[in-house]
Amino acid sequence: MTKINRRALLKSTAGASGLALAGSMLGTPLIAQTRSLKVGSYGGYFEDSFKSFVYPAFTEATGIEIESVTQPNSSDWLVTMQQATAAGTVPADVSLYARDALIKASRIGGLLAPLETKNMKASENLDGYFVFEDTTGVIGVGAMSWFTSMVINPEYVETPPASWAEFWDTGQYESSLGISKLHNSNFLDIVAATFFEGEATFASNDGIVALVEKARELKANTALWWSAESQMEQAMKNGDVIGGMYYHDVAQLMAADGFSILSHFPKEGNPQGYGSWCLSTLSEKKAEAEEFINFSSDPATQALMSRMIGTAPLVDKSKTDLTDEEFAAVSGTPAIQPAYEAYLDNETFIKETWDTMLGTS
Repeated sequence: MTKINRRALLKSTAGASGLALAGSMLGTPLIAQTRSLKVGSYGGYFEDSFKSFVYPAFTEATGIEIESVTQPNSSDWLVTMQQATAAGTVPADVSLYARDALIKASRIGGLLAPLETKNMKASENLDGYFVFEDTTGVIGVGAMSWFTSMVINPEYVETPPASWAEFWDTGQYESSLGISKLHNSNFLDIVAATFFEGEATFASNDGIVALVEKARELKANTALWWSAESQMEQAMKNGDVIGGMYYHDVAQLMAADGFSILSHFPKEGNPQGYGSWCLSTLSEKKAEAEEFINFSSDPATQALMSRMIGTAPLVDKSKTDLTDEEFAAVSGTPAIQPAYEAYLDNETFIKETWDTMLGTS
């Protein structure tokens, strides 16, 4: 999510109209109260945008003041919250957790308080996948999402591939693709969705080996195994690669700046990551937190975040007033759901098998 702060598309929409929309659709201000809530979100442009657009709209609709708390990536924040909980402190009442960090927090236990869905009726707009429940109850409700997508240079590839499988065609793509070199970058999820049984393929070591061996077949077509976003960006701009995998939002910004790049959703879809709002077990602001999460789940707020932050909505487009162009700028269908639990449970084997493949011919 560190890439989200680069979203220049914030500049393309009038903030006042988005704020007015959220206020009008999500309720009128309540009688003045001394209620407040500390909300953690990724820093930089991302947090600034929440402070400028989302939090004021929430306060206007509910009277609850938001104190913004800067949090790092989900994994580091999980460690921070573990230490804080042990010390009896609450850095933030509500925080953002990516799904892998949410699963870890659930397994650790005692960090996240269960939420009452009856107090968050708007969360019914979300697909059940984005409402995370463990033995204690619902401990995470989806906030927003992002995609890693297929990209091509339309100057060299006239017809966007109908399937990821076309990238394995050496006749067209020999030494011309850019693929992430990280074992957990979701490329194996793409392979699983394209050639195997999806997430179920990760259930055994044999399945993981089969995924990696299929990825090995793409080595002849891969000119760049990138580990940093900037590497793929420059390779696309220079014409060193004509396709591969990249971040949907950044590709859209590059295209808006005049570079020849197209972010495309093939028939298998693109991997979708997402963040969830979660409540600290030590927080005394459960009622306020549920109001905030309910507000966040409303289609009007989801559309506001898409316009002003550049995140993909977690509600169906038909429930929002997003235009086709606005929706395409941040989202698409279908979505590939990464094998989060497999990456956590079998991380060492997956990483070693993947790294060995990269290091051998």
